[in-house]
Amino acid sequence: MTISTLKKLTFEAFLKQYPDGYGIYELVNGEIVQVEPTRAHKNVARYLVRCFDREKDRLGLDYIVDKDIVVKTVTVDGEERGRNPDVSVVSDALWNSNVFAYGALIEPIQLAVEVASTNWEDDYVDKLDEYQRLGIPEYWIVDYLAIASRTYLGNPKVPSIFVYQLVDGQYQSQRFNNSDSIISGTFPELKLTVSQVIAASQIQKL
Repeated sequence: MTISTLKKLTFEAFLKQYPDGYGIYELVNGEIVQVEPTRAHKNVARYLVRCFDREKDRLGLDYIVDKDIVVKTVTVDGEERGRNPDVSVVSDALWNSNVFAYGALIEPIQLAVEVASTNWEDDYVDKLDEYQRLGIPEYWIVDYLAIASRTYLGNPKVPSIFVYQLVDGQYQSQRFNNSDSIISGTFPELKLTVSQVIAASQIQKL
């Protein structure tokens, strides 16, 4: 669902007009767009939240893990957007620097995770550029359905997780699949395989 307006919204106007009640929304092309993930999609995101939470508690890391943080991004053309990553990891110090503020952030979070779905180009192209431009140190694309094109996934296509690390302002990527252990700069001791993440979707039970 897209909520059209007569005038393209700024990020500030988007926050003021953010619909109350149920739903997750983003600001794209000056309009409020509802994000409607499937249950399998949500299963993956919830699983990663639990994994990251356990790891940051185990190591005593200064992070907050959440599924509902809006982040301000800017396109190459200067258009303001409001993104809501499927999983966000933000420093505790940044989050609590103003506890009376609403959930939106204009500063780069530590880690953003997007679980790819039918609009996968947004994750592989638009959000990749926006998150790099914002300066988010680490970005994951979790393609649990192997839904992207063969340009990204090869032939045959297999479920994959791409981890992008920011190096000198540019993302450097690593691709993981099957039983590969995922390497993360944010969680350097993380013990997590692609197979475990894919299994969390519960699609194997269909």
